[in-house]
Amino acid sequence: MYTPDLDPVAGSLGLSSLIAALPLLTIFVTLGLLRWKAHYAGLAAVAVALVVAIAAYGMPTGLALLSASEGAVFGLFPIMWIVVGALFLHQLTVASGRFEDLRATFHLITDDPRIQAVIVAFCFGGLLEALAGFGAPVAITGVMLVAIGFPAIRAAVIVLLANTAPVAFGAVAIPIITAGTLTGIPYEQIGAVVGRQAPLLALFVPLLLVLLADGRRGVREVWPLALTVGVVFGAAQFVSSNFISVELTDVVASLAGLAAAVLMLRVWQPKGSAEAARRLNAQHDAEDVHPDGADGGVALAAKTELDAVAARAAQLTAGRITGALSPYLLVIVVFCAAKLIGPVDDFLTGTDRLVEWPGLHGAVKSSSTVYKWQWLSSPGTLLLICAVMLVENPRRYFTAKG
Repeated sequence: MYTPDLDPVAGSLGLSSLIAALPLLTIFVTLGLLRWKAHYAGLAAVAVALVVAIAAYGMPTGLALLSASEGAVFGLFPIMWIVVGALFLHQLTVASGRFEDLRATFHLITDDPRIQAVIVAFCFGGLLEALAGFGAPVAITGVMLVAIGFPAIRAAVIVLLANTAPVAFGAVAIPIITAGTLTGIPYEQIGAVVGRQAPLLALFVPLLLVLLADGRRGVREVWPLALTVGVVFGAAQFVSSNFISVELTDVVASLAGLAAAVLMLRVWQPKGSAEAARRLNAQHDAEDVHPDGADGGVALAAKTELDAVAARAAQLTAGRITGALSPYLLVIVVFCAAKLIGPVDDFLTGTDRLVEWPGLHGAVKSSSTVYKWQWLSSPGTLLLICAVMLVENPRRYFTAKG
């Protein structure tokens, strides 16, 4: 039986750790410096990991290849399975018109671009991170901010910064679950510890978003709401990860932050909203000019789209707003039932299948040689169940007015 050695390189734990970090360094170099496509960078990192395992850690070649095969299957299920479920649910909202109603709902809440940046990039982006992850929240919210009127580069920076608070939990807590699988530590314990650290970051992120959106003036005028959203988001992260459900942490936190913004705007309004919008539009126009002086048309397209969103917002009804939020509310209900109701949780986990990886189990002293196939209890399956529930009455769901 092969027993992994923690310090095989010159008996030094530090030097061995540096060698073990080479696959991760490969990802950084190939993606960040060489600008390779992600799948090529990933394959290169796998190749380096195999070399490190065989040459530095003395792992037999056959066992190293079998370990890579188990890792590949784990990458497909549950990780990619979660992505499939999340994107299917999102595309369902797009096809039904509910996503456009959601964008209009954000506009209905406030027309202040600085607050819209907090709501869209931080609250809604956190919700997308919790459901889809893997770059989807950055791509979707970035386009939404450009439509609001933000210059493209600034929109990209804002959404990337906003993603720092929820990304620790990722798509339905898959990074936490993976860490538990690899370490043997119950993922609930890992999530609880992360839930005591991430809120400290969440506290300041909305303030930084406002600073990026409108500088120090924006912070002076909008800081009460930004701070409130950060505090509520962080508190909800702590409560959910420690007492409710690790998988639902960012969903609960994002909706709580959004609710806090909506409630505060009912009793408080920021100063300088119209001036901030004019400054933003002027900057957008200035950045949307080619070197030869010709108008690129991006600003004009963004203004046209913003007008369309405003027109849609004026037509929203209570029913359409509820319909826009229904997919995300349904996810909370289904996941709470799956994790918090004992008989339901027992039934779902009882369907899990443990697979002793052929050729690997019993040949390596490690608990990770047993693959858990969560065909029904997987978050990806639960997301698909939510999608099916939404289209139980297709005529009603796919006939969004406007």
